[in-house]
Amino acid sequence: MTRFFDAHCDTVMRRSESGDDFVHGGSLAHADLPRMLGAGLFAQLFAVFAPASYYPDRDLRLYAEETIAVIHGWERASDGRFRIARSARDLAAAFTAGDHLAGLIGLEGADPLDGRAENLAHFYDLGVRLVIPAWDDSPFGGGATGSGGPLTSEGAELLARAEQLGVMFDVSHLSDRAFEQLCSLATRPFIASHSDCRALSPAPRNLTDAQIRAIAERGGAVGINLAPDFLAPDYLVAWDAVMATAHQIASTGLEPGATASAVRQRMREAAGDRLRAIPLPGIEWVARHVRHLIAVGGEDLPGLGGDLDGISFMPAGVTGVESYPAIADALRAAGLTERQVDKVCYGNMLRVFSDVID
Repeated sequence: MTRFFDAHCDTVMRRSESGDDFVHGGSLAHADLPRMLGAGLFAQLFAVFAPASYYPDRDLRLYAEETIAVIHGWERASDGRFRIARSARDLAAAFTAGDHLAGLIGLEGADPLDGRAENLAHFYDLGVRLVIPAWDDSPFGGGATGSGGPLTSEGAELLARAEQLGVMFDVSHLSDRAFEQLCSLATRPFIASHSDCRALSPAPRNLTDAQIRAIAERGGAVGINLAPDFLAPDYLVAWDAVMATAHQIASTGLEPGATASAVRQRMREAAGDRLRAIPLPGIEWVARHVRHLIAVGGEDLPGLGGDLDGISFMPAGVTGVESYPAIADALRAAGLTERQVDKVCYGNMLRVFSDVID
């Protein structure tokens, strides 16, 4: 069986909101523990999603702590089948044993740090081993879909603190300007956990070829996102057209001071069936992005970061984490060798996390 290491999912957010049972499964979510183990996953990064623009009225530090506590609860309830990974040794043990899932914890947006890089140490003690400095614009830097601003001085300090502690720095969601600054400051490998190739689909969250080369040159990795608009340019055009109309509808009649999350909710409602009517790209688009990453940055670069439970749609034929073996088959069908398939499915992410978090 092919093994898998996935660098990004939003399953803990989905579970916190729905109350579904992650440990025992049986829900409509994209992933749960039985399906992950059945598909061959031995390591999964769980994102604690807590940006201020999405949750403007919450105490984000407390919310992140509570969400991390949910993940710790999974560990206690799993009878050893789920274990929080804090070190490279923990990842190696999960790979070797093959009987449990190693769960890494990451902050998707550093807003719970209250604008202070030094607060990363507190979350490190809680088990956090990855940080995305800005999901949207934040005190640490600009986001790809925000202002496009640079890293702030506190963002540069956050990078330094992360490297000192052994916390992976994740550039998914970071603006182009902030990414360029990061490259001049980083002394350890970093990753883009759930981003695709801008040369194939020009979504602003995707990576340019120059960025792909920069990550590769520093020994990092890129996790392929399964979002159809990130994968296929025709889908992106159709998606953008629907969302532009939905944004116009959602913005009409809003009360002054309406939150970004309120606008997004109204947009989802307005888009509704029109989004579901867009033909989905096939699973072969995953292989196309992997092949582009290899062509630009080499076979030690691509990995998986499906964004499960954080995206609304997936490629045709992909229903959730149980479809990961089909992704491996698609890579083989696209001409990758078994060595390359293993690197994409687990080897590259295992290497870079082992380099950074040990």
